[in-house]
Amino acid sequence: MERRQPPQTEEGWYVLHDFRSIDWDAWRDAPERTRERAIEEGVDYLTACERLEDVSEREAEAESEGKGDSATYAVLGHKADLLFVHLRPSMADLDVLERQFEGTALAAFTERTDSYVSVTEVSGYMSQDYFDEDAEVEDTGIARYIQSRLHPEIPDSEYVNFYPMDKRRGPEDNWYDLPFDERAEHLSAHGDIGRDYAGKVTQIITGSVGFDDHEWGVTLFADDPTDIKDLLYEMRFDPSTSRFAEFGRFRFGRRFAPENLGAYLAGEPVSQEVSDGHGHGHGSGHGHGSAHGHGHTHGGESDGHHGGASHGHEHGHDHGSEAESETDHGDDVRGELEEMGVYAGKPHGEDVHAVVLYSAAEPDELFEEVTGLRANFDHYDTHVKTAVYESQDPESETAVVSLWETDRAANTAAGFLADLPEVVRQAGDDETDSWGTMGMFYTVKPEHREDFVGTFEEVGGVLGEMDGHRKTDLLANRENENDMFIASRWDSREDAMAFFRSDDFSQTVEWGRDVLADRPRHVFLA
Repeated sequence: MERRQPPQTEEGWYVLHDFRSIDWDAWRDAPERTRERAIEEGVDYLTACERLEDVSEREAEAESEGKGDSATYAVLGHKADLLFVHLRPSMADLDVLERQFEGTALAAFTERTDSYVSVTEVSGYMSQDYFDEDAEVEDTGIARYIQSRLHPEIPDSEYVNFYPMDKRRGPEDNWYDLPFDERAEHLSAHGDIGRDYAGKVTQIITGSVGFDDHEWGVTLFADDPTDIKDLLYEMRFDPSTSRFAEFGRFRFGRRFAPENLGAYLAGEPVSQEVSDGHGHGHGSGHGHGSAHGHGHTHGGESDGHHGGASHGHEHGHDHGSEAESETDHGDDVRGELEEMGVYAGKPHGEDVHAVVLYSAAEPDELFEEVTGLRANFDHYDTHVKTAVYESQDPESETAVVSLWETDRAANTAAGFLADLPEVVRQAGDDETDSWGTMGMFYTVKPEHREDFVGTFEEVGGVLGEMDGHRKTDLLANRENENDMFIASRWDSREDAMAFFRSDDFSQTVEWGRDVLADRPRHVFLA
């Protein structure tokens, strides 16, 4: 009998869903002093968790992707009152958190009604090459997206939904008897449904084989609870669910700030905004109040499960994802340019975060794909714009630029943008031995557009003769020809600065004051 090989998996952070019920009778009967102490110790514990104070410096240094995350939720219905969600680098970290809570005065008024232990994961369904040591994987954002799946952040969404699930192993429908390609096809189709909810529903999918009673845990986040309901309802009709999925209990909650624990216990409205200190825990009943919040794809067997956005840390945004050692160099460059009167972004890069990808696809096809993604991106308040920029050089690739107000949102977008057709590289990834600079958002006055293009050609001739210059390209927004994008690459920082210090550059900057609608912003790629 041939032995089946399961898809490989890679694990990231360990996850604990800790469900607690409140003994409301004991709470009401407790002395005021006892309640106040329970609230104080509960707030201290929960805020310390969210600040990741429990993770040691040694672990923080070893865990390059960060320390983890924590969040507090009020659970609706009878199944629990509170939910604490913890993501940490090790199982030992979760063990410590459990015992630390039991040491608080608040724990005396709670009873654990349920818990779930799991770990974030990705599998070969997402990328076979990722697990093949001999494969040369061209970095088009997939590596970053995988890291965002392994080391996610808990979204700030108002609502959370959690449920465990298994893949069916029945006599007629046995998921594990299907060939790999058929399973992968099911998951891909399943994920297509989820991608329609990008910007509405976010997920964290975790594997739990051997850790808990089911095979996976699914945690969904959204600001509109009906988006979660609509997503799950639509997926009920997908064969991956209707034929092969079995589910445990569903729990639903609303996020609130740990500092609002007293208001929660007093039956007052609570949210993620810290209250003004009302509520000393003397009320009766539940009073989950109202909260504010955010933000889903399966690891293991369920890569592509819901296909929504998975949050993470690293995405190759246009201000560069340079190591800490490069930060001072970037500050030096910005300082020098600022002295020349050239705006060079904020201390940590640009005042927006961006993902820049290049594609060899036919521009019309690429634009159609980007338009579809952009409609979903627009559901995010943090989305600034996503546009296709075409080069003046017909031999150059087309660029896709997606701008966001936060690093996390840009990271999410990178995962979707990496699936665009014929993506050949991500800005900053193609030349690891060079130092790059990118001038963005040259918004040209319409009457001076031809002048701007002509001046670029003249400057390009000067650049071509300079030491250390590799390539400079002018691209225009397909939907607004006056929105120009310039990408330039150099051998080293000093080579680029030699141009910035030149008379040619100074004259160009001075000339630009008359032809540009606003001041340009320069962004660096290390």
